[in-house]
Amino acid sequence: MTIQSICLFCGSNSGGNPAYAEAARDLGGELAARDITLVYGGGNIGLMGIAADAALAAGGRVIGVIPGFLRDKEVAHDGLSELHITQTMHERKALMEDLSGGFIALPGGFGTYDELFEMLTWGQLSVHQKPIGLLNVAGFFDPLLAMVQHGVREGFIHEANLALFVVADTLPVLLERMNQYRANPAAKWLSHDSI
Repeated sequence: MTIQSICLFCGSNSGGNPAYAEAARDLGGELAARDITLVYGGGNIGLMGIAADAALAAGGRVIGVIPGFLRDKEVAHDGLSELHITQTMHERKALMEDLSGGFIALPGGFGTYDELFEMLTWGQLSVHQKPIGLLNVAGFFDPLLAMVQHGVREGFIHEANLALFVVADTLPVLLERMNQYRANPAAKWLSHDSI
């Protein structure tokens, strides 16, 4: 599969490690170089703004999706290829999913986790069959991955559904794994016999 558009979930802050901003900049430039449209939350601040600016500077196509009530708080980016204004956060996520052929999470906070886990849940339920990637910059997602493994051990997550997402420390490896992704979710519901 060749992904033509990727939705980026990441912080509206830059975080405390300069490696996060560098990864966002590299991601924006790399997607543009590969002619992959960047879809994201529409702001011009934090990691999201860094990625968008890098993609635009490299001649890439960038689509932002932001709810009207966040337009001013997240300072909507006014230089994008397209900017969609939605009524709600739910509409935002649905449109981002619709516009994207896959998803990448960079470091971020609650909003990033919300978007990431909603797409994982939709994949688990076969609402979509798109690849989801975690770019594990400086080991940022290690605690989250440990928590997911804990969910498997405790019988809340089917071990086969760990394949719903791919993880890599570098963007080229992550994109390669995402291009090789084939959806095959296990049944969400676990019986005591299957634990």
